[in-house]
Amino acid sequence: MITHKNISLFFIFLLLLLLLLNLYTAISFWWFFVIILIWLGINAFNSSRISSNYHVKAYCNNPLETEKKIALTFDDGPSPYTLEVLALLKKYNAKATFFCIGKNIEEHPEIIAEGHLVGNHSYSHSKFFDFYNAKKIIRELQKTDSLLEEFTSGKINFFRPPYGVTTPSIRRALQLTEHKVIGWNIRSLDGGTKNQNLIFNRIIKRVSPGGIVLLHDTALHSVLVLEQFLQFIEQNNYTVISTEELLNLKAYEMERG
Repeated sequence: MITHKNISLFFIFLLLLLLLLNLYTAISFWWFFVIILIWLGINAFNSSRISSNYHVKAYCNNPLETEKKIALTFDDGPSPYTLEVLALLKKYNAKATFFCIGKNIEEHPEIIAEGHLVGNHSYSHSKFFDFYNAKKIIRELQKTDSLLEEFTSGKINFFRPPYGVTTPSIRRALQLTEHKVIGWNIRSLDGGTKNQNLIFNRIIKRVSPGGIVLLHDTALHSVLVLEQFLQFIEQNNYTVISTEELLNLKAYEMERG
């Protein structure tokens, strides 16, 4: 398996080998530069892909699921649009997991998704979250957990890193907080475009048993696509189940007494 540790050890070995060879024959500086550049490129590519398991294990789907069952997840709320999402989920009898941003919980504490699961999506969702050290990440996770746990039956177990990016600092933080990283394998891209046809077609082309869909509950176009998708699900005999059921993981852990 390609992991950050394995790749780093390989490239360190490669650099040491070049240094050793340099003792016997002149090696161009550019070889060192190229190797370091490739190393950084591999790190950047795999860190940005949550499904790579490069830094941490991420649960992105259930490949063993053979029945037409999928899970729905929503990022970045709560927001006023969350209410419309909840109404649609109720109408189509579908369950979902909402990965909430801590500062948005403080702004809309009345819109926590009752009857659905909630997970941690950091406190700030900062563009610089990837560059935070482990201590700062831990503070963000703990602060958001404390806000969410007012509405749950136990300790928050699910975490989705902002932008789906993982880093060594996130890995070190999760070793302490013990959150499970929940990813996706059906990304709608509704956070980057408002083109409803593009979003909808992208989702339905990727739907398969055991999949996890990523949407956002922060904009009108996402709500409109959700209704289209729930109709598609119904017409094609799919069932939307909870992330817990799909992955056989607990969203909340009971505190140990």
